[in-house]
Amino acid sequence: MEDQLYNQIFLKPRFQIDFEMNSEVLMSEIKNYLSDETRYKMKVVDTHVIIDIPDKETHFWSPQLSLEIESITEETSKIKGLFGPKPQVWTFFMFLHFVVATAFLIFGVIAYTNWSLQKGSIFPIVMLVVLPIVWVILYFAGTIGRSTGEKQMKSLKNFTKLLLKKIN
Repeated sequence: MEDQLYNQIFLKPRFQIDFEMNSEVLMSEIKNYLSDETRYKMKVVDTHVIIDIPDKETHFWSPQLSLEIESITEETSKIKGLFGPKPQVWTFFMFLHFVVATAFLIFGVIAYTNWSLQKGSIFPIVMLVVLPIVWVILYFAGTIGRSTGEKQMKSLKNFTKLLLKKIN
């Protein structure tokens, strides 16, 4: 798992690794290894493995690692990994982005309607300036959150490297 596979720009870095192993065998090897592991919380559902930080170390910005095992051929498979915040945090952030975008559209319609009717109204125009600033603040809050969880993300990354080395 090389560092260049990680996308450092996005809030949810991704990677993928090809394996010279059948996907079912790979999944059973991962399950066997994870059954012995006690440090991390893990869930296995079908071809998905979700690895979480232990409860005592968890904070609002704690990341989780989601692994998906895909079959390429009978003898090869691919592991797709995605680092991201917990689903509750991600949903909350997406909800805030949706609220800001919806408010921007509403204030845009109000500003255009007032302009068409030749009514003076400064509030919608101010909001059309403020809402993109709020969106940028939300983006930077997400990047700050990601950097807050960076140490835990590296810990998950190192754990995954160890896991994949033992399997391979």
